[in-house]
Amino acid sequence: MNITVFASHGGSDMQAIIDGCKAGKINAKVVAMITNNIDSMAYERAGKEKIDRYCLNHKDISDAEELERRMLEVLDSHHTDLIFLAGYMRKLGDSILHQYQNRVFNIHPALLPKYGGKGMYGIHVHEAVIAAGEKVSGVTIHRVNEQYDSGDIVAQTEVPVINGDTAETLAARVLKREHEFLVEVISDVADGKIALG
Repeated sequence: MNITVFASHGGSDMQAIIDGCKAGKINAKVVAMITNNIDSMAYERAGKEKIDRYCLNHKDISDAEELERRMLEVLDSHHTDLIFLAGYMRKLGDSILHQYQNRVFNIHPALLPKYGGKGMYGIHVHEAVIAAGEKVSGVTIHRVNEQYDSGDIVAQTEVPVINGDTAETLAARVLKREHEFLVEVISDVADGKIALG
């Protein structure tokens, strides 16, 4: 199975997928990465791993249809079977979601449907969880549709919120589980245990 990863920032989730593939834990290969941020660590990580990398964004390509067309060219030329959004900060266009229906997945650092939607990303999610007094948070992997964080939930795992947690300490605990969980779930997708539509 060929995976193309979209990432905007650190790329640690992408690295977890790459490492899982290299270790034989995932029967797949990361064949390309697309970012909207050429200065991102994710872009640098892809280069170090000798993975074809592309910076495609609205600043350089202002026409949305042209941007989608360029992305589809990358996806098609790499025979992409699965798209994974690993901290990608833009919405994918309708033509991509249509062509890769049920094959686009995202990871979210909370137990959706709680603490999802527009503006709920990164540290903001953990701040909201702490502010609400939750005892449990976690990680959700879901299919991507036209609305933020509202696609079908594929898998979830819980992470405890510990007394005295700050958003930062909770974020670190969730991220550790996130990296493990990604490998587990994508392995199930690659092995056909989770259907690709």
